[in-house]
Amino acid sequence: MLSDKEVKKIFKEKASKEPDKYYATSVLKQEGFIRKKCIHCKKYFWTLNLEQKTCDDPSCSGGFRFIGNTPAKQSMSYIETWKKFSSLFKKLGYTPIKRYPVVARWRPDVYWVGASIYDFQPYVVSGEVKPPANPLVVPQVCLRFNDIDNVGITGAHYTSFVMIGQHAFQPPEKYDQEQYFRDIHSWLKKGLGLKNNEITFHEDAWAGGGNFGPCMEFFSRGLELGNQVYMLFEQTPDSYKELNIKVLDMGMGLERNAWFSSGTSTSYETTFPTVAKKLYNIAGIKIDSGLMKKFLPYSSYLNVDEVNNIDKAWLYVASKINIDVKELKQKIIPLSALYSIAEHSRSLLFALSDGALPSNIGGGYNLRVILRRALSFIDKYGWDISLTDVCNEHAHYLKPLFPELSENLDTIAKIIGVEKQKYNATKQKSRQIIGKLVKERISEQRLLQLYDSQGIDPEIVREESLKLGKAIEVPKNFYSMVSELHSKEKKETFEKKENLDLKDLNETKALYYDDYKKHSFKAKVLKIIKNNVILDQTIFYPSSGGQDHDIGSLNNQKVVDVFKQGNIIVHVLDNKPKSKEGDEVNGVIDFIRRLQLTQHHTATHIINACARKVLGPHVNQAGAKKTVEKAHLDITHYQSITNEELEKIENLANKIVKDKIPIYLNFMQRSEAEKKYGMNIYQGGAVPGKEIRIVEIKGLDVEACGGTHLKNTSETGIIKILRAVKIQDGVVRIEFVAGERAKEEIGRKQGTLYELSKILNVNEAQIPARVEEVFIKWKKARKALKKGKQIPKQELELKSTQRFQGDILTKTAEILKTQPEYLIKTVKRFMDELESFKKKIN
Repeated sequence: MLSDKEVKKIFKEKASKEPDKYYATSVLKQEGFIRKKCIHCKKYFWTLNLEQKTCDDPSCSGGFRFIGNTPAKQSMSYIETWKKFSSLFKKLGYTPIKRYPVVARWRPDVYWVGASIYDFQPYVVSGEVKPPANPLVVPQVCLRFNDIDNVGITGAHYTSFVMIGQHAFQPPEKYDQEQYFRDIHSWLKKGLGLKNNEITFHEDAWAGGGNFGPCMEFFSRGLELGNQVYMLFEQTPDSYKELNIKVLDMGMGLERNAWFSSGTSTSYETTFPTVAKKLYNIAGIKIDSGLMKKFLPYSSYLNVDEVNNIDKAWLYVASKINIDVKELKQKIIPLSALYSIAEHSRSLLFALSDGALPSNIGGGYNLRVILRRALSFIDKYGWDISLTDVCNEHAHYLKPLFPELSENLDTIAKIIGVEKQKYNATKQKSRQIIGKLVKERISEQRLLQLYDSQGIDPEIVREESLKLGKAIEVPKNFYSMVSELHSKEKKETFEKKENLDLKDLNETKALYYDDYKKHSFKAKVLKIIKNNVILDQTIFYPSSGGQDHDIGSLNNQKVVDVFKQGNIIVHVLDNKPKSKEGDEVNGVIDFIRRLQLTQHHTATHIINACARKVLGPHVNQAGAKKTVEKAHLDITHYQSITNEELEKIENLANKIVKDKIPIYLNFMQRSEAEKKYGMNIYQGGAVPGKEIRIVEIKGLDVEACGGTHLKNTSETGIIKILRAVKIQDGVVRIEFVAGERAKEEIGRKQGTLYELSKILNVNEAQIPARVEEVFIKWKKARKALKKGKQIPKQELELKSTQRFQGDILTKTAEILKTQPEYLIKTVKRFMDELESFKKKIN
C-alpha cells in the first residue's frame, strides 16, 4: 500500500490532466474563471484575472494583502461570522449542529479533535452509522499543537481554532459535487461579499486514512479562506475503488474569515477582541498600527517550521518594511507573547471545559506545555495577568456561540490554580538543578529532556547560563519539538489478543446483556480448537471492558476462561472437550461469581457519577477493573482525593443504593444515543458498531457499556471504598468493594479496630492519636538509645486520649505510612520495640 503522501502526489497529477472529471470546472467556467499555472509553485489555479501569474498563496504572491484594505464588503465580528454562515447554509438546505467535544472519546486512535471530519470518523464516513443530519454544517473547535512557537508571531497561528465544517455523506448517485461547490462559492460572494475577481481557486488533492480525492482551495489577497475535500476513493492493495459513501469535507477557519472580513492587523484582534483589549491595558502596550500594517503581510515569513534560519528571516522582514531588526523585535516579540497568553488561555478553556486535564502524558501533556508557556511569558515580562481571569473573559465573549464554556469556570479556576502551584514549585527546583548543569555543555536534546522529564523551562536555563557567562541557544521551535515528543501517543487498549482460525463463523449471540440472573442455557457447538469451544450463543461473559470473565461448565466440563476474538466468544475448557462440532451442550455459569462481578460493575458506574458530583464535572473514567475480590475506577482529577472527599463519594454512593433507582439497559443506534445523551457516554473508551448498548441509571449516569449490570441500584448492596491513590499525573485510582465483599470488608475492618483497641488500650476513636504518640515516642527512644542518652521514664509513657472523626483505619495507615491490612502487625512491632527501648534506656 502506498503512503498518503504518495497517493496524494499520484492522484494530483492524474486530476490535473483531467480537471473536468475531478473538479467543478463547469461552475467555474459559467462564472467566467479561467485555468492558469502558478509561475512559482507550478500549481494549477482558477481566476478571472488574465494578468494574474501567481496562485495567490502568500509565499507566491508576496504575503497578506488584505490588511487595512480588505475586499470583503461585509465586516463581521467573530460571532457574527458563524451566525451569518449558518443562516446562509440553512437556507441552502444544510442543518447547523452543535460542536462535538475537543476530546475525541468516540475514537480509539486520537486524543484531540483536529478537524471537523473527526466528528464523523470512523462510523459515519464508512456508512455504518447515519450522520446527525445530512447535509450539515458545524462550528467545530479543533486543537492542534504542531505550531505552538508560531502562535503570536505570525498573527494567524493557533493551537485552538473553530473549523467551520460543511459536510455531506451520500451514495455516488446522490453525491452532487458541483452543488457543494456552488454552495461554498455562495458564501464567498454573499457571505463575505467578494467579487469573483477577488477569489482564486486552487486545484489540489487530499489523502488520509486509506481514502483520497480531489480538493479545491480558495484564496483572496494572499489568505487561504478554506478548502473543499471530495472524498471519493478508497485505496486497495492493487489499485483503488469508488467509495460506497462519498463524503464532502469542507473545512474553513472561522478565525480567518472573521479576520479577512474586518482586515485588522492580526487575526487575534477579531478572534478575541475583548481579551486583547484587556491584556493591552494590563501590559501597558500600545499598538503601533502603522508598523503592524507593514509587518503583518510579511509575518508568514517568520514561520519557524518553514525557515532554515529564523534570524535571517527577521532581517529579511525588517528590510522589506524599512526598520532596524532590533527595533522590530523589541516591538513585535512582547506583543506576540501577549497574544500567546490570550490564545493559549482560550485553548485551555475549551479543553478543560470538555473534561481534559493538564498532565505529563498523552494529550494532557499538550495542555501543560501551553499553560506553562503562558505562565513563563507572564514571568518574563512581569505582567500582572491572571490566566483564570483571561479564561473568564473568553467564556463571556464566546457565550452566544458556546454557552457551555461558562458552566464550569469555578472548576477551571481550581485546575489552573493547582497547575500554577506546580509550575512555581518546578521553577524553584529548576534553579537548583540548573546551577549544577550549566557547568556542562547543554545540547538541544538535553534541553528537551529537562523540560519533558522535569518541567524545566528553557528560558530559565538560558538566563542562569548567562549569569555564568555561558550562552545557550534555545531552538525557536522548542515548544513544537516538545509537543512532537508526545504527538504519537494514543489511547491504551488492553484487549486480549488471540489468533485462532475463526473464519466463516458467525457472530456469537450474547445472552448476558438483558438479564444478569440467567445462569443456564443450551447452545450448539460451532467449532473446537484444542481446548477452545465456540458456540452459536452463550451467557458466559468474556473478559472485556475491564470486567473479569465468567466461569462454569459446558456439559459438566469446567470452563476456566472466556475471551472475545472480534465478535466471536471463545470458551476455554480445563481439558480436551468431550463434545463434537454440531453437538448441543448445556452451559451453566458460576452465579455467585457473576453476581459479585455484576455488583462491582454497576458500583463502578455509581462511583463514577458520585465522583463527578463531589469533585467536579471534569471527572471522567480513565480506566477500570472489576474482579471478584475488588474493583477499581481510575478517574481524571487534578490532585489527590482527600479523605473527606472519599467519605462524601462513599456516602452519596450508598444513598443511591438505598434510593432503589432503576437501571435501564437498551441497545440504540449510535447516532441516536449520541444525539440524546452526548459524547460523555464514552466513559469506558471508544465502543465499536452502529448499535451500542446504553446503561442508564435514571437521573444519575448514562454510559455506553457492554458489561453485565443489575436492574436496580438496590441490588448493588453496600459500597465500601478502600482507598484512593494517585497512579499517574492527572489520574486517581479509587479502590472499592460492593455487595458480599463489602460486608466481608466491613467485618474485617471491625476486627482490625477491635484488635488495635486492645493492643493500644484505647477506644476506637482514640486509635489514630495514640498511634501517632507511639510513633513519635518510638523515634525519640530509638534516637536516645543510639546516642546512649537517658530519658525520664514518664516521657515515654502513653497518655493521649484525643478522639478522631473520620476513617480511623485510613488515618492510622497514613500516620504509619503503611496499608490498612498491615496495621495490626505494624502497630504491634512499634509497641514491642518501644517497650524494649524503654527497658534498655532506663
